[in-house]
Amino acid sequence: MHTSVLRFSDFEATAHARGFDEVAVRTWPAGTVLDAHGHPFSVRALVVQGEMWLTLRGATRHLGPGEVFEIDRDEPHAERYGAEGATYWAARRNAAA
Repeated sequence: MHTSVLRFSDFEATAHARGFDEVAVRTWPAGTVLDAHGHPFSVRALVVQGEMWLTLRGATRHLGPGEVFEIDRDEPHAERYGAEGATYWAARRNAAA
C-alpha cells in the first residue's frame, strides 16, 4: 500500500469498517524517545513520513513510510523517532475487544 496513493480519508474509512472507533494523525519531533509504556487502547498505524524504531515483544523494528505496526491494548512498547521525526496515521480501538 503506497501512502502516495492512499488518502487519510481512505485509511479512516477502512479503520472504521474494521471496528476502530478513533483515527488520528500523530506527529513526533526529531529525536523523541518514549520509554516503555502502554495505552488503554489497541492501535493499528501506518507510517506516512519520517522514520521510527518500535520495540515490542522483545524485538525492535525500524519503520518508514508505507509500513504498518499494531500494538495491543496495555501492551508495553517503546518508541524512538529519527532525525526528521515521524508522522503516522493511527486507528485506535478504545472499547474492550
